[in-house]
Parts: sequence; structure tokens; C-alpha cells
Amino acid sequence: MDIDNELLPAYARGCAVLGSGGGGSVPMMRAVAAQALEEHGPVRVVQPEELDPGALVMPCGSVGTSAVQVERIGGRGEPAYLREQVEKLHGSRVEALMPSEIGGANGCVAVAWAAYLGLPLVDADGMGRAFPRMDQTAMELHGISPTPAVLCDERGRTVVIDNVDGRWLERLARVSLEAFGGQLASSEYVLRAAQVRTSTVTGSITRAAGLGENLPAPLLTGKIAAVEGGSILVEGLGADGGRLVRIEAQSEYLAVFEDGDLLAAVPDIIALLDTRSGDAVQVEQLRYGLRVGVVRLECDPVWRTPAGLRLGGPEAFGLTGLPEPTGLPQPSGRPSGLTTPGLPQPSGRLSRAPRPCGPEAEK
Repeated sequence: MDIDNELLPAYARGCAVLGSGGGGSVPMMRAVAAQALEEHGPVRVVQPEELDPGALVMPCGSVGTSAVQVERIGGRGEPAYLREQVEKLHGSRVEALMPSEIGGANGCVAVAWAAYLGLPLVDADGMGRAFPRMDQTAMELHGISPTPAVLCDERGRTVVIDNVDGRWLERLARVSLEAFGGQLASSEYVLRAAQVRTSTVTGSITRAAGLGENLPAPLLTGKIAAVEGGSILVEGLGADGGRLVRIEAQSEYLAVFEDGDLLAAVPDIIALLDTRSGDAVQVEQLRYGLRVGVVRLECDPVWRTPAGLRLGGPEAFGLTGLPEPTGLPQPSGRPSGLTTPGLPQPSGRLSRAPRPCGPEAEK
């Protein structure tokens, strides 16, 4: 599969859905990716097994807040600075890039940077969604070292962090983020292609593209009735008239309740989709009266392990004592050929049928 400017809109839409309400400004980074593809041509997407097992794969992404990202979209130099330092530290050439997280803006950042460097993208990422912390990755769960990690900005100012675990990487990167003015480029958990096969969330890029082409069916369709702090009320409309659900959110959507029952909870992906456009609505975009569909997507199985739940489950976000969700499992986001009721569907076509991913496809 190649990502070109024909496939990019669907892919970016899917990345926004997998952002679960967070992950940064997708429209801005989609525009950056579109320009990179226009200038340098399509980006090839490869499966991990297509690479030599010893090939060096560089996870990459942007770290910072959405407000800063919109004003500081970065330049063309960051991926080159990252690659130069990663190759120096690991003593071999980078053969492919991988999004640190597929959810949100970083899915598009990886496309732009791959185009600038003329490298392929591995069909995998570190999260299968968006998480707020750098250490909330499948690589952390599989014992891949997060360091040496490289941080830089558009002027080539570079920081290398070494000999720390994931928690300390997060702490030190956040301190560096302030010094960098609220925005930086990063590469951490650098790994080999053989490790990508066993220690990441595989199939992420094709899943995002598939989601953008075939939006998932909603648990409920309604309007935003109230937004207070981290709690959102959605009042059902149409066939869902009379229903009222409460959504708890921080940087991302974390849990959905109805009549005291838990319908969905992190690490599964919760997204709110604008019923007029089908676009994902970020937490910071919520407002009274907005018509939305509330959807749930299954997370990668690694997040359902005891270690995965400790790192990325409800208690990691301060939500304790939650029961198992009672909502029906929703489609995993792969194209089904069905039209989702209540949500507009894009008219584009994938250049290749997505490879199976999620719970049905074990790594």
C-alpha cells in the first residue's frame, strides 16, 4: 500500500478517530503531510516481515500541546536531525519509520517525515490509539528500552536522554518540552524489524485508512447537552431519544456511562463523531448542541493484559472501581462494505484492502 494524496484524507480521518478525542491537530498535520506528498511522492507502507529482521526502525512523533502545534507546525529539518542522531547512537542506518502513536496528529506527522526522508513506513505503531504519556506503549510492555531517546526542534537543537526507564523518560521529556517552547520532535523505543513483529501494535496504518473509509456504528447518536469540567452529557436523538449518557474525559475520552452502567472504558477507544461531517471531535472542541455519534472501538489485545491495564487502563487515569463494560463490542474499524447508519461515509477508495488487525489477528 502507498499513502498518496488520494488516500491521505481517509487515513487522516482514521487517525483522528483513533485519537480518542486527543492526539493533537489532525487537520493541521494532514496539510503538512499533503504538501510533503505533493513534493516528494507517495510513501510506501511495508509489513514488518518485509524488512530484514535486523533493520533499524525509528519510531517518531511530535510532543507538545495542540495550541502550540497549530502555531508551530515545525519544519523539514526535524526528521533529518532525529535520523542522524539515531543512526549515530545505534551504529546503523534507519531503514524505516514508524509512528510513535497512530492516534491523532502523529499518524500524519509520520507520513510527512517519511516523505521528506524518502523512507517507508512500517504498518505498526506503539499504541494503536493515542495516549497522553510517552511510556504508554506496547514497546514498554514488551521490555524494549525507551532509550537512548532523541529530542530536537526545527533548528536542530538536540537532547539525548539515556539510561532511564519509561517513567523517567516521560518526566525528563516534559521538562525539556518547556525549554523547547512547548513543541519538540522525538524518537524513543528505537527497535529492529524483528522486534516490530512481536512488540508493537501491528496493522495500525491500514486500520486507520480502513476506519476513514468505513466509520464505525455508534453506541448512541445525539447532541451535547452539557460540558462541565471533564464530564460531558450526550442526549439521545431520533431512535436514541430518551437516552442520556455521561462521558468522562481528560486529554482523551476515558469512559461512557448510561444509567449507572459502563458502556465503554479506556484502553478501548472512545470517539465522538460529528454526525454532519463524520469527523472526529476532540475534547477541546466540545460545545453545547453539537450533534455527535458516540463510538467504541476495541483496543489491541496487549492493553487487555494485566500489565497493559495497569499502564493504560482506567486506574492509570484515576478511574477506580469500574465494572466491566456492558456495551456491545463495536466493529474494529476494518472495511466491511456496510454503510454506518447516521454518519456520512467518504467516497474514496483504498488502494489496497487493509490487512486484518486487532483482536482477530494475533501478533
